[in-house]
Amino acid sequence: MNRQTTKRVFLTGGTAGIGRATALQLAAKGYYVFIIGRSADKLEDFLKDAAAQDLHHNIGYLLQDLTDQEALERLLPEIWSSHGPFDVLINNAALGFAGVYGVEINQLSYMTKTNMDAYLLLSGFFAQQMAESNIAGDIINIGSMSADSREGKSSGYVATKAGIQGFTEALRKELNPKNIRVSLIEPGAVGTDMQPSSPEEQRELEEKLEMLKAEDIAEAINFVLGQDRRVSIVSMQIKALRQFI
Repeated sequence: MNRQTTKRVFLTGGTAGIGRATALQLAAKGYYVFIIGRSADKLEDFLKDAAAQDLHHNIGYLLQDLTDQEALERLLPEIWSSHGPFDVLINNAALGFAGVYGVEINQLSYMTKTNMDAYLLLSGFFAQQMAESNIAGDIINIGSMSADSREGKSSGYVATKAGIQGFTEALRKELNPKNIRVSLIEPGAVGTDMQPSSPEEQRELEEKLEMLKAEDIAEAINFVLGQDRRVSIVSMQIKALRQFI
């Protein structure tokens, strides 16, 4: 692998769901993808899959919880130095969450640190590194159509995704003058382990065109990254054809 010509991607939540599908797809297209995840079992399973597809040479990884901000502050410069420089940041890691009524404070804090704080922290770090290295980079934030549909049964989750929506728009205005593109992708329901339904129920919904596959969002991410530098995809909303939103 030529370190100077290979596009390098830093991807959070890369061991499952949208992140896993994206990491495998981008690696297959020749990107070097460094993933971060918090589940050792999911990471092991992902690495086996990558090796089976002969993609392991295009994959780097770290087992780390994004809510440990002190660890991230220490680790990020080390990762940039050892595995970068990075051209792309994909903020994808997120936790599903219901309403806030009766929820313990530590549960709420853990969710907001994952779904919101990590996006801000990582965006700030990678934007600075890209700008100082004169890298024409990309930051892609994975949001959710929940930011607009605003279901009452998931007020905690909605709060973070509405926040990501506003943050991404402001971040784009902040970073475009530095030649860094910023894009927001907001999926509807996607068949991942964040869904309360079983894998079998998800496959049925996919067949009925009522639920997306993780690979559908990976395709959208690849589309955003494949555009000429004069083109900036500001936002995309993607839902299954027959999902009612």
